[in-house]
Amino acid sequence: MSTHHFTHAGPPRRRRGRGRATACTAAAAAVALLLSACGDGRGGGGGGAVDAEFNQGETEIVNPSDQTGGTLRYAISSDFDSPDPGNTYYAFSWNFTRYYARTLLTYTEAPGEGGTELQPDLAEGMPQGNEDSTEWTVELKPGLKYEDGSEITAEDVKYAIARSNFGDQALPNGPKYFQELLADSDDYEGPYADEADPLAGFDGIETPDDHTLVFHLNTSFSEFPYVLVQPQTAPVPAEADRGEQYQSHVMSSGPYKFDGDYRPGVSLNLVRNDQWDAATDPTRKALPDRIEVQLGVDQNEIDQRLVNGEVDVDLAGAGVGPAMKGTLITDDNQRHSVDNPQTNTLRYVNINTVIEPLDDPACREAVMFAADRDALQRAWGGDTGGDIATQLMPAALPGADPSIDLYPSQDNKGDLDKAREKLEECGEPDGFSTAIGARADRPTDVSTAEALQQALARVGIDVEIKQYPSDSYTNTQAGSPDFVHENDLGLTVYGWAPDWPSGYGFMSKVLDGDAIQDAGNTNIAELDDSQINDWFDEVVTVDDQEERASIYTRIDERAMQQAVIVPAVFERTVLYRPPHLTNVYYHAGYSMYDYMALGTTRE
Repeated sequence: MSTHHFTHAGPPRRRRGRGRATACTAAAAAVALLLSACGDGRGGGGGGAVDAEFNQGETEIVNPSDQTGGTLRYAISSDFDSPDPGNTYYAFSWNFTRYYARTLLTYTEAPGEGGTELQPDLAEGMPQGNEDSTEWTVELKPGLKYEDGSEITAEDVKYAIARSNFGDQALPNGPKYFQELLADSDDYEGPYADEADPLAGFDGIETPDDHTLVFHLNTSFSEFPYVLVQPQTAPVPAEADRGEQYQSHVMSSGPYKFDGDYRPGVSLNLVRNDQWDAATDPTRKALPDRIEVQLGVDQNEIDQRLVNGEVDVDLAGAGVGPAMKGTLITDDNQRHSVDNPQTNTLRYVNINTVIEPLDDPACREAVMFAADRDALQRAWGGDTGGDIATQLMPAALPGADPSIDLYPSQDNKGDLDKAREKLEECGEPDGFSTAIGARADRPTDVSTAEALQQALARVGIDVEIKQYPSDSYTNTQAGSPDFVHENDLGLTVYGWAPDWPSGYGFMSKVLDGDAIQDAGNTNIAELDDSQINDWFDEVVTVDDQEERASIYTRIDERAMQQAVIVPAVFERTVLYRPPHLTNVYYHAGYSMYDYMALGTTRE
């Protein structure tokens, strides 16, 4: 989903219609819609024998156990965009922050599509909406405490939402759904504008008592409960907040707390929080005694350490790199320790609509026709890396239409004649030059950029590859329109998973004109199509799911007509499970393993 660079997002770029403000995202990804097998102790550096099969973790729990204790060890090649729950948009971070940050709602602990069902977390029960879905009431469970023993209150949740969504100094990395949807909040300048009364004027949320929140929306929104899964609903006491520096030591509401401070680029360690009450929290097993995260480790090293048993989980959740992928899939001694689930993540390339000559739709269509989809799939590892995509929405989402294929070609190699026709049409018969951005520490991103570079060269489109670190990519490079324009990033490699399982949860932050913002921007194509904008405005007022699905289909097809995204693959990840890892399964709500369920049989 997103990336990190600790700067403020700045004021909204535009407002429209019912007063929605700008939003943000993250690549790769966001709540996402998504999430064993080890056999005889032959892989993973030792551990007990586990009776499992290839890809069993996609639909079943592998190595189930209630054993507590030990240390669970994570590693990642980059860093968090921020471990602050209010300032993050990466799917792995939304998954991981649950160790220390409880939210109003959460997803059920279950493999398969059961993992997209909602259940209460901090909330006593499911939100109660009024007849037109413009008002939602949430009651908190009694007796909830922070790590210091102080009580968690409704006002703490309201404050957390305020700091992440409102004002010029709002935290930059996460989405801004609350800013868009809450009524009577247009003039609220955020909690940092008035230190004496940080919530003065924030009337979109009422807190009539310490355990009740009433959300007032500016429009009917039947999907609103999904918004309450976001880490931004994790409570923050105002007196503990330090803006973006709060990330150094987040006040825990979950089963674990920070052990010392977060060290950017180095480590984040967690230990048990003795103020957490398991009786109030049926969704977190909290099996390990300690959680350790190593940051900035080379991907190939992570892969080798996973197989050697020196690391338990690759925190990024995107699977092993290309070098290890082929080895694991073909090695019978390792294959039983591998999952290869179909995720709801789309890997793609943005085509910017502002940078010349790509501001001409015909030039964008030339890119679409020249793209070699077969090569793009091979960049992601062939069939084990993903299924070729011709539309935007993953098949599991209501309204997804796999028949959308506006740029067909023989053997998916590209239609070069059509590409040349489009270049003539846009006044660039000899081609043109642009740059493509990619995350340097993600080998498949770079391979995707190279595959597209080679395909476009066939029709005279010269592409320079520019590489950037993951932890700043969404916020300050690809996610900064000014940076994109200054560096001629007409193309950018990206990835997206649903913030929740619907067309709105998947597409709004990458296609809606209101989602364009100055930093942390995820509508990287800067698409501002009035028809698509109107459809997004309309769909949130529709209660009937089938009608909403038909609108999402129209949005998907029109976006493809506008030629703003080159779909590469609907991703399949190759995930390795060491034999000592317990309760392993792919979680559809987070597009990776369910981190809260994991334990270890090692000390």
